[in-house]
Amino acid sequence: MMTSKEIRKAFLDFFASKQHKIVPSAPMVVKNDPTLMFTNAGMNQFKDIFLGNEPAASKRVADSQKCLRVSGKHNDLEEVGHDTYHHTMFEMLGNWSFGDYFKKEIIDWAWEFLVDVLHLDTSRLYATVFEGAKDENLQPDEEAKGYWLKHLPADRVIMGNKHDNFWEMGATGPCGPCSEIHIDLRSDEERAKLPGVKLVNQSHPQVIEIWNLVFMQFNRKADGSLEPLPAKHVDTGMGFERLCMALQGKQSNYDTDIFQPVIQEISRLTGIKYGAKQETDVAMRVIADHIRAISFAIADGQLPANAKAGYVIRRILRRAVRYAYTFLGQAEPFMYKLLPVLRSVMGEAYPELVAQKDIIEKVMVEEETSFLRTLETGIRLLDKVVEQAQKAGKKEIDGKTVFVLYDTYGFPLDLTELILKEKGLTHNQAEFEQELNAQKERSRNDAKIESSDWQEVNSFSTEEFTGYDETASEVKIWRYRKVEAKGKNFYQIVFNKTPFYGEMGGQVGDCGYIEANGKKTYITDTQKENGLSIHIVKELPEDLKATFHAVVDAEKRAAIERNHSATHLLDEALRSILGTHVEQKGSMVCSDYLRFDFSHFSKMTDEEIARTEQFVNEKIREGIALEEHRDMPIKDAQALGAIALFGEKYGDKVRVVKFGDSIELCGGTHISNTGRIGFFKIITETAVAAGVRRIEALTGKAAEEYATKQCAITSALKLMFKAKTEDDIIKSVEALVADNAALKKQIDVLEHEKLAGVKDALIAKAQNINGVNVIAERVSVGNKDLLKDLSFQIRQQIDNAFVVLGALFDGKPLISVIMSDNLVKERGLNAGAIVKEAGKEILGGGGGQPFYATAGGKNPDGLDKAIAAAKAFVK
Repeated sequence: MMTSKEIRKAFLDFFASKQHKIVPSAPMVVKNDPTLMFTNAGMNQFKDIFLGNEPAASKRVADSQKCLRVSGKHNDLEEVGHDTYHHTMFEMLGNWSFGDYFKKEIIDWAWEFLVDVLHLDTSRLYATVFEGAKDENLQPDEEAKGYWLKHLPADRVIMGNKHDNFWEMGATGPCGPCSEIHIDLRSDEERAKLPGVKLVNQSHPQVIEIWNLVFMQFNRKADGSLEPLPAKHVDTGMGFERLCMALQGKQSNYDTDIFQPVIQEISRLTGIKYGAKQETDVAMRVIADHIRAISFAIADGQLPANAKAGYVIRRILRRAVRYAYTFLGQAEPFMYKLLPVLRSVMGEAYPELVAQKDIIEKVMVEEETSFLRTLETGIRLLDKVVEQAQKAGKKEIDGKTVFVLYDTYGFPLDLTELILKEKGLTHNQAEFEQELNAQKERSRNDAKIESSDWQEVNSFSTEEFTGYDETASEVKIWRYRKVEAKGKNFYQIVFNKTPFYGEMGGQVGDCGYIEANGKKTYITDTQKENGLSIHIVKELPEDLKATFHAVVDAEKRAAIERNHSATHLLDEALRSILGTHVEQKGSMVCSDYLRFDFSHFSKMTDEEIARTEQFVNEKIREGIALEEHRDMPIKDAQALGAIALFGEKYGDKVRVVKFGDSIELCGGTHISNTGRIGFFKIITETAVAAGVRRIEALTGKAAEEYATKQCAITSALKLMFKAKTEDDIIKSVEALVADNAALKKQIDVLEHEKLAGVKDALIAKAQNINGVNVIAERVSVGNKDLLKDLSFQIRQQIDNAFVVLGALFDGKPLISVIMSDNLVKERGLNAGAIVKEAGKEILGGGGGQPFYATAGGKNPDGLDKAIAAAKAFVK
């Protein structure tokens, strides 16, 4: 039986023998394509070639690509773990032809690899072919069918519809008919009862697609029409996990040697046997799948966060933690313990898992710990909801409350359902769905972008970037399109050449203007999309055919360049001062400041920050000239010692930026000499995530203004404290803080002495109503904590206490209700319900526990009525 490592190698070796260049996997996290967050197909890294924006360095290419599918068109997340073949992160074995071979060659090679190399049983194989589509005037793919009939009998070559056999990259872009290869993995007995042809593309778990051969022939335009591509391409993708299942004779991807080592480690750590129970099996499969997606994302530089790609990763991680918590009894961080086994399975093919193991582990532990706290909070909140429902005799929780738990507190819906079921309750699913759909609609509207088709003005094949050498160029418009986003219209323009830098690699895009015939059109931003610089304008110039003078805002560009070059010096400084474990984890370079994220496992000390600033400023004073190497072979750059970033995609040729000992692979713009940075000043050093720190800093004029302002503050403090030196200021402030603390203590003593008198006076006013000692008064105390303290002291001192106190703090009313436990248990009184009702009088609300609750409001004139309303609950 072939191992997964042997299968992956066999694929790459086979296509290498067919003159394909074997390339490394692109990062799973996409950084410079606004249309994608994650690589969801093997062809993503070649999209610019298919679109005609970039020439192919090699006509034939093959690789094993790490992919992630959890949202949008390919939303598989909720199925993962429940079936045998869906995954979040998966490997796609792929080969490509860029205008070289076409249908005949790839069909013959696919058969040769599967049958002659891997020795799959030919009687189990089926091929599907596009049947055509009359609505688009697309003819059946008789050519592909003819080639398949050389290998398969006619009854196993199946004509498929547009949904199954016409592949599209998205709503627009390259597309074409495809031919899928399916395999029937059922037993001989099952196959005899029902032929596999009846189950192809019917979602049967043992009759599955393993390889898709896409014949790129068309471009889908924004109006839905199709136009032929200039050249025909082949794009194939084979699910690695499914192929391993077929070759290893398994009935599930999770039974292969890709997943079993991790699943067996989960079993060992939890003491639960895999295969013993459906719900624990699902939990183990979820965790075994999700830990791969999380680890690869972090290795590629994407940390869990609350937005965009970071939110997707956090959602995957939390789903895994939830299954471990609910079904495997793991109430402590657990998943990070599986990482050594994952590295043993995949670390050889993907060395980034080994190189980034420390950061992956630390981030995972922190995220697990944080979400376990969230689960505890959610359970406490849900317990209160359940308690209130049971007291009110309700059997159903409203959907809005469940949605708040889900949306605001991150509490999973299925866990809510499980707890409610245990308590004999349900929730209003229709209301929940209504709230969820409303939120999704808001998100869709916020993110909705509609683009028209590109309109070609002049015919060009490539775009030239001149911005490394100049900030002004003579340009012509290649093409443009209209875009609508958030109800606003603007235009995107591509030139034949441009001095404008498109946002990429952490550096913001340039702005400026183009001018022709004495009229200026202002460029508000420049983005990078599909390998092209996209210039954003509010209105199109009058004469689209004119030659334009394109001018970058030179002052803003210079500020950006100062910050970018300073970022390189900062990286060098941190590696020198903190250690070579420091690696860049993200950056943002704009004209105002720079932000630099880096791996380090503790807060920097004041001394380390000072040494870092000193290091960078010394490099600035040295006036080191920029050494730039364009189109350097990647191997030569590595030999030079250039720093490459994990999670970045590099081609065969790279650009190297060198300032003395600082050598980095970088596509951004830089100053010509470090002396032009002027001055460097760190303004903050904070934590971003476990093992990741963030520095924000200023350079040039901004740093100078910051220093001047700090000096002015120091001078004002000297004058205020009559200090001669900075040390005298510190001593004076320390003395002031100490005096303030001492005075606070004295005030606290006086307040509590006063409180004792107030307490005694209130107890003396207590009324006995229906056997309850009632106190309902307005009081004057120093702060909210004292009001709470007063309430609890009275409760402790008298039996059957029902105490309502009202007070004003900064002109705003607050009411508190506290009572003895027996009033809650025997009389059914609930402080939370009482303040909710009484709070209406002060135009506010609140809550708390059954025996103690508070409500704040906006209407001080209603305070006495609120106290009376609360008191009435006893009457």
